[in-house]
Amino acid sequence: MAQALYFTFVLSCLICGSHGLVSSGNGTTTVRSVDYIKTTTVTPTEKRDSTTKPNTTQSNKSTNAPEVRLTSTTTSKVLATTTRPPRTTTTANYSFNTEDLNEGIDKKVEKRVWNKEPEDEPLELECPPLGLESLRVKDTQLRASSYKRRGLGPHRGRLNIQSGIEDGDIYDGAWCAQYEDKKQWLEVDARRPTRFTGVILQGRSSIWSWDFILTYKVQFSNDTLVWQPAMNGTKEAVFEGNQDTETPALALFNESATVARYIRINPQSWYENGTICLRAEVLGCTLPDPNNIYAWQQTEQGTQDKLDFRHHNYKEMRKLMKSVTEACPDITHIYSIGKSHMGLKMYVMEISDHPGKHELGEPEFRYVAGMHGNEALGRELLLNLMQYICQEYKLGNQRIVRLVKETRIHLLPSMNPDGYEMAFKKGSELAGWALGRYSYQGIDMNHNFADLNKVMWDAVEFDFQNNDKSKLINHYIPIPEYYTSEDAFVALETRAVINWMQNIPFVLSANLHGGELVVTYPFDRTEDWAPRDDTPTPDNSFFRWLATVYASTNQVMSNPDRRPCHNENFQRYNNIINGANWHTVQGSMNDFSYLHTNCFDVTVELSCDKFPHASELPIEWENNKESLLIYMEQHDGVYEVTVSAEGYNPSTRMCRVMYEHYPTICDFRLTKTPKQRLKEILAKGGKLPKDLQLRLRQLRLRKLRASTKAINSRRAAASRKARGS
Repeated sequence: MAQALYFTFVLSCLICGSHGLVSSGNGTTTVRSVDYIKTTTVTPTEKRDSTTKPNTTQSNKSTNAPEVRLTSTTTSKVLATTTRPPRTTTTANYSFNTEDLNEGIDKKVEKRVWNKEPEDEPLELECPPLGLESLRVKDTQLRASSYKRRGLGPHRGRLNIQSGIEDGDIYDGAWCAQYEDKKQWLEVDARRPTRFTGVILQGRSSIWSWDFILTYKVQFSNDTLVWQPAMNGTKEAVFEGNQDTETPALALFNESATVARYIRINPQSWYENGTICLRAEVLGCTLPDPNNIYAWQQTEQGTQDKLDFRHHNYKEMRKLMKSVTEACPDITHIYSIGKSHMGLKMYVMEISDHPGKHELGEPEFRYVAGMHGNEALGRELLLNLMQYICQEYKLGNQRIVRLVKETRIHLLPSMNPDGYEMAFKKGSELAGWALGRYSYQGIDMNHNFADLNKVMWDAVEFDFQNNDKSKLINHYIPIPEYYTSEDAFVALETRAVINWMQNIPFVLSANLHGGELVVTYPFDRTEDWAPRDDTPTPDNSFFRWLATVYASTNQVMSNPDRRPCHNENFQRYNNIINGANWHTVQGSMNDFSYLHTNCFDVTVELSCDKFPHASELPIEWENNKESLLIYMEQHDGVYEVTVSAEGYNPSTRMCRVMYEHYPTICDFRLTKTPKQRLKEILAKGGKLPKDLQLRLRQLRLRKLRASTKAINSRRAAASRKARGS
C-alpha cells in the first residue's frame, strides 16, 4: 500500500537470546537491539547474521531506505535475526570441544597441586559442628557470664562472624566479657544429649582491636547447676587457643568425652594487650533422648532427593560430572573453558536437548560458582543441580523436560579451582574466612574484570560537556586495550571466563557466592568512588525483579524470623540490594557481563557459612533448589515496543512474549506523514489528493497566523518603547 508501512517484530524470550525481525514490502530490516533506554538506528537494507553482535563504532544509516527506531520501556535485550525464525531447529556452532574425563590428570599438575603429604588431606572430624556458624544454633541457645555491651553479647560469639566497619555498634565481631578474670564463660545449649568431641576458637573480628584467647578450659552439664570439667588424665584439661585473631584453632577432647546437654568455654589467659573475646564452634554428635516421647520432632529437615551430598575436590568433581554425562549422554556435554594458574581445568557441564549446539531463539543460560574458592556451597549446589536435572529428566518430570528443551544451560561449578583446593585441604571448619578466596596469584577475581563502568561514565561526561552523542555508548562496550595486553594483571581464570562470554551469547546468568544471605544486582561500582551508594542500571526494575525471584523463593532468605548473618540486616531490603549500595566493587563480573555482552547477571550470596559442613548440604540444597530452577525459567514477559521510521508516524503497542518453542510475532502498521506523502507525490509529478490539499492549506494558514502574530508583537513592543523614550 502506498500510505502504510508494515512491520513484523518477532520476539522470543523475555531477556534471553531474543530475536527481532522487522520486515516491509521492500525488504527486511534487522533489529540490532531493543534496550530499556537505549535506542539504536537500523535500516531495511542492512542485513547481518543473527549471531553477530552490534558494532557500536560504525554508522548503520542508509540513504536508500527509511530508518527504523525501536525502544522498549519494560525489558532490555532483543537481539537480531535476518529472517523469520522457522519452527524447525536452526543451529549455529557456539561450542567448546568435548572433554574426555576418562583421561588422567596431567602428572605435573597433580604433583603441583597434591603433594601427597598427610597435611594435604582435610582432617576428618568425628562429629559435625552444632551450627554456631551456620546459625542452626539460635541466639537463645547462647549465654555468657557477662558481656561488655549488646554488640559483644554471647550471640556474637560465632565462628567466622564478621564485625561492622566501626566498633561499638550492635554488629561487633565476637563475644567479649565485661570482666577480665578466669571466671568468665560462654555457654552453648545443644538442646539434646550430645557427645561433645571438640571446640574451634577464633579471636575477635575487628580492624581496630586485637583480642584473642591463649588458653581455656571446658565444662559440661545436663542442668546448668552441676558442671564437670574436661579432663586430661587426672587433671583438669587446659586447651591451647589462638595466636592471632583469624586463624581457627581446633581442640579435640579425649575418647572419654562427656555426654551432656550444655558446654561452657572458660578462658584462662588472653593476649596481654587485649581482653577476653572469642568466636567459637562446637563439635558434637547428638544422641536420642530416651525421656523425650516427641523425639521425631527433633529430626533435622533433609531432602528426598538422592544426590551426592559431600564436598568434592577437583578429582571427585571430575568423577561426579563424568557419572552425570554417562547417565544422561543425550542431554549433557562437558567442556573446558581454560586452565587455572596451577593447570586445573575449568570444566563446564552443558545441559540441552541438543548439547554442543546453539539453537536459534533458544536462550543461553549460565550459573557460575567458586569465583572465591572458599565459598564452597555454590560449587556443591551446581553439582547437585546437574545430578537432579539428569535424574528428573529421565523420570519424565515435565518441568525439567521443558527446561532442558527450551534452554541451553551451562554450569561452571569452579571458577577458582586453585583457591578451592587450598580451602579444601584445611577443611570446612578450619579454612577461616579468607583462605582460598583469592587465586593462586593472590587475585580477587570479582575485582579483576575490565572496568567498563568508567568507560561508560567518561563517555556520558564527554557527551554532556561537548554535546556530542557520537561517542556515547552504554552497551556492547569494548574492552580497553591496556586490559588485553600481556602485562595486564589479569588472572588466567578471568581471561578464560571473558573468552567464554564472548564465544557464547549468554543472556541470563547468576554468580553464586557465600558468606551472606542476599541477592545483589548491578551496578556494583559507585560512580564517584563512594564506599556505598545506590547506583542503578537503566534496567533497574528488571534487575530487581530477577533478584526478587531468587530471594523470595529461597527458604532461608524468605524466612521472616531469621537473624542477620554478620553486620547487615538485608531483610529490610527484602533480601535484595543494589551491589554498589552494599559496598563498591571495581571490575566486577556482573557489571562487565552487562556492559560488554548485554547479559543480565546477579550475585547470589547463598549462606551465612561460606564453607558449610557436609552435614549441612542436604538442607542447603532444599533451601536453594526451587530458587535455582525458577531463576532459569525467567523467560516470559511483556514489552512496550515503539517502531518509527523516517517519513512515518511512530506506532507503540504492548507485545507479550510467551514461553514457547517459537518466537512471538508482533505486527505494526505505520502510516506516512503528510510531509512524506507530499514529497513522494511531487517527486513523481503527480496531483495532490484533496485531503492532502486541505491539510497543506491548513498548515499554511497556521503558519501565516503564527508569523502575523509574531510581527504584530514586535510592532507593539517597538511602539511601547518609542512612547517611553
